[in-house]
Amino acid sequence: MARPVWTGVLTFGLVTVPVALYTATESHAVRFHQLERGTGDRVRNKRVNERTGEEVAFGDIVKGFELADGEYVVVEPEELEQISPGRSRTIDISGFVDLATVDPIFFDKTYYLGPKGPEYAKIYRLLTEALDRSGKAGLAMFSMRGKEYLTAVRAEGDLLELHTMHFADEVRDPRREIDNLPDEKVELTSQELETAELLIGTLEVEWHPEEYRDTYADQVRKLVEDKAAGREIAVSEGEPAEATNVVDLMDVLRRSLEGAKGGRPADGEGGTAKAAGRRTGGRTAGKESAARPARSPKAPAGTKSTSARTAKQAPAAKKRTTAVKEDLSRLSKADLYKRASDLDIPHRSTMNREQLQEAVRKATRSAA
Repeated sequence: MARPVWTGVLTFGLVTVPVALYTATESHAVRFHQLERGTGDRVRNKRVNERTGEEVAFGDIVKGFELADGEYVVVEPEELEQISPGRSRTIDISGFVDLATVDPIFFDKTYYLGPKGPEYAKIYRLLTEALDRSGKAGLAMFSMRGKEYLTAVRAEGDLLELHTMHFADEVRDPRREIDNLPDEKVELTSQELETAELLIGTLEVEWHPEEYRDTYADQVRKLVEDKAAGREIAVSEGEPAEATNVVDLMDVLRRSLEGAKGGRPADGEGGTAKAAGRRTGGRTAGKESAARPARSPKAPAGTKSTSARTAKQAPAAKKRTTAVKEDLSRLSKADLYKRASDLDIPHRSTMNREQLQEAVRKATRSAA
């Protein structure tokens, strides 16, 4: 069992429950040491006086806040310790807020919050159930490791979670940070909007986080294994993605919708627009008309697919037999991706052009 990073009490009103805080996430990123090329010697960072070039002992280092170029206010570690918030013994919930009103950008790191002992299970369960039913989160200021945090305590099933949060002045204004954001002058036709909504509905899937994994980290590990084993490394960048031409936007939406449906033609001339136009009470009428397929069964361990479509549709099968004779090298990356979607090839969104081409070739051969 993991050791808690903090223990104390959680209070709301006159109710108090002893709790323990546990880290909820961990990084599986591949980590490297720095080496000097050609020697294999480790390279380490040192604290060096930039004027003399000599190394400085850790105990001789103080903090300095720069007022102007080369002018500092020196602050001793002891002075910071005197004003540091120290370690909180209590998570004192000062109020409750609707979770739906909190923008996810404010959430930072997540911790699990558990009862400190079995004798506190009933009080813990009471708060968990109450938060779950109300859809609210408790707000509290909390100090840990010499830093003060704004936190939100919420229920997730039968568990309490504590989220450290950003303060309002830490969240950047997107209008100041991002150029070329669209405004009210950018006009959309009702046909474009309804077709895009229909495409989103057709590609709707259930959230199963275990079906997604860090494929880049997997490739880094394979690169390390291949180099350690002396195997030849083949690297291909593929073609860069091209932006959708605004002039052809409606055509791209129609073709995307057809591909999401498994290659079935839109219902005749203008069929996509007709289907998108059948709306009732703000929702698309007859959602079955979007032909949302059932989730495909999970692949064996290690080969999970992020696709939520099955490949048991007649038009798609017909494409498999005809695609065997095609010269796939003539197809663009977008066309190869569409073909990979028709063949329900897993992990296609992470592939470059050459990988898509090889995957489509293998899939069409096996289907033939």
